[in-house]
Amino acid sequence: MNNNVKPKILVVDDDLVSRMTVEGLLASEPYELYFASDGYEGIATAASLHPDVILLDVMMPHMDGFEVCKRIRALPDIAEVPILLITSLIDQPSRLSGLQAGADDFITKPYNSVELFARLQTILRLNRYRRIVEQQQDLENLNNELLIAYDKTIEGWSHALDLRDREVEGHTNRVTGIALKFAHMVGLPDEDLAHIRRGALLHDVGKLGIPDSILHKPDRLTGEEWKVMRMHPVYAYQWLSSISFLLPALDIPYCHHEKWDGSGYPRGLKGEEIPSAARLFALVDVWDALCSDRPYRRAIPQKEALAYIRSQSGVHFDPELTKVFVELVEMGV
Repeated sequence: MNNNVKPKILVVDDDLVSRMTVEGLLASEPYELYFASDGYEGIATAASLHPDVILLDVMMPHMDGFEVCKRIRALPDIAEVPILLITSLIDQPSRLSGLQAGADDFITKPYNSVELFARLQTILRLNRYRRIVEQQQDLENLNNELLIAYDKTIEGWSHALDLRDREVEGHTNRVTGIALKFAHMVGLPDEDLAHIRRGALLHDVGKLGIPDSILHKPDRLTGEEWKVMRMHPVYAYQWLSSISFLLPALDIPYCHHEKWDGSGYPRGLKGEEIPSAARLFALVDVWDALCSDRPYRRAIPQKEALAYIRSQSGVHFDPELTKVFVELVEMGV
């Protein structure tokens, strides 16, 4: 609730003197007062006004306060409005009836000004806290919806790359799945797993900047063509680094071709200079490449691929991560 907006208080009471009494007591307070003289008018006014608090007399003709309270609670738009029952009934059954009807609190007649002020301040404060919680929940829900939309967009980009580079169709989904299993096995927290997933889906997005003549070449690339191909991590960085949401996922697209011994690209990072997510993903990416058909060669058996992975421990790959990845493969990926 905006602190500059006066709380709206609806008083539902068939007795004119009682309404005037409440008006007199609250006239100098920072409230907007509204009045209804019977239950039907009270329900209609509450539905259109959406008050912050309802002061509801119990003893009214045609429809008593208990019934009015029940009907208000049945209206979704105003069901949560705090209701204070105004009553001269102090017996326990009457109080119980009020609570069962949905009342939040009671104010006794004749009015005690101190009690009235205290009850109103308490209920308005609680209502304000409730609204803050609701707003926080709305923000959280909106944030979750945005995350879903972002992830769907990332999946769309990944799919667009697969459509363009049909020779490696399915590669992105495969390496994303394996990378998540690998990351879970090394004990990364759920928050990091989300970044791993996004980074894996976008790991080759920079290839959208590589000419078709190079990307689709059926033979091995020349030295000059490799220079162009090796620019795709740089393109990924240039495209994605301005998107703050994707910064935690950028290590994989930018650094997954770096090698433990420093002979990789684009920056020649060495050892633990290479971000851990990129070191992890490098194993997955090479594994899938070895075990999949490519335009210039056939897939090799998994036994041979695993032997190659082992041979590159401390050369291409992080030695500790290599041990874990071998275990993962032997368990069946």
